[in-house]
Amino acid sequence: MSVLAAIAVLALLIVVHESGHFLAARLQGIHVNRFSIGFGPILWKYQGAETEYAIRAIPLGGFVGFPDDDPESAIPPNDPNLLRNRPILDRAIVISAGVIANLIFAYFVFVAQFTAVGVPEKFDYQPGVFVPEVISQDSPAALAGVKSGDIVIAVDGEELGASDAALKSLMEAIKTKPDQAVALKVQRGDRQIDLSVTPKAGDDGVARIGVQLAPNGSITQYRRPKGVGEVLSLAADQFQNTVVRTVQGFVMLITDFSSVANQVAGPVKIVEQGAGLAASNASSLFPFAAIISINLAIINILPLPALDGGQLAFLLIEGLRGKPLPSRFQEGVMQTGLVLLLGLGVFLIVRDTTQLEVFQRLFQ
Repeated sequence: MSVLAAIAVLALLIVVHESGHFLAARLQGIHVNRFSIGFGPILWKYQGAETEYAIRAIPLGGFVGFPDDDPESAIPPNDPNLLRNRPILDRAIVISAGVIANLIFAYFVFVAQFTAVGVPEKFDYQPGVFVPEVISQDSPAALAGVKSGDIVIAVDGEELGASDAALKSLMEAIKTKPDQAVALKVQRGDRQIDLSVTPKAGDDGVARIGVQLAPNGSITQYRRPKGVGEVLSLAADQFQNTVVRTVQGFVMLITDFSSVANQVAGPVKIVEQGAGLAASNASSLFPFAAIISINLAIINILPLPALDGGQLAFLLIEGLRGKPLPSRFQEGVMQTGLVLLLGLGVFLIVRDTTQLEVFQRLFQ
């Protein structure tokens, strides 16, 4: 059931994104002839008055189709309500609406979370500091053997204990010892491992080991929000923090791709993570949905072929030139981008599937 819940969240986010394009077009009176979830062969379809709604076999996204280049369309080429015949601003609204829909949806997911689950009030601290993520494979932590999911229970022989001071103690121990070995005792599953990591000073002079750190424990008590204002404010703060962290992650992916490329997750990995969250705590699906929705928005706004950002880049060039680039050139770029995107998707699916625990057990 947890796997189905995670898949349902992904499907919902795709529907939200494509619905943004669809509604932005229809509300402007622009013709839309296809609304598809997935790519490739059609598994199910429904023909509406103007639009064909379909679910397709390859679950790597979706698309909204326009009759502009459909040779079977009965709409005259000079119809003012064809997308290509609309002003640049109208087309930009349609193209960017999917990204906007994902961002708005993410914010309201946080609103729903604080409304339905409540406001965190009590945290049950467990010994040590949790390591949610090792940022890159060539970081001091990775080279020392630290892994995502580890719990640091002692630093330089001193137990960190179970309190809100544990995180601060570990960070201070790291910051004050640039280029000096720091002894860590790590809890990994049912094992305790002794590691030695040497923090490196950054451009700002602060020593780091290249990991994310978080208090070890869980929220055990929530309170009802004081009112709508508090819910909206808390949701806005959570939304802003998540967007900033996500953008920082993409900047690191671009500037240090070789180190963080292995952290790029495909649909299988995302479903695995979502299923794990749903199994441990169903309310975790709220932040999971919001984070994936924000990631989907940022990915699509990148100026890459076959993505919304690539189409917006063509519109920007059209605005600067005073006329669009040749349609054959645009189609070639978009088709090439789509093939590469699908190829990357298939690669990630195969890679993440082979890394699943159940799959690896078959070859042990």
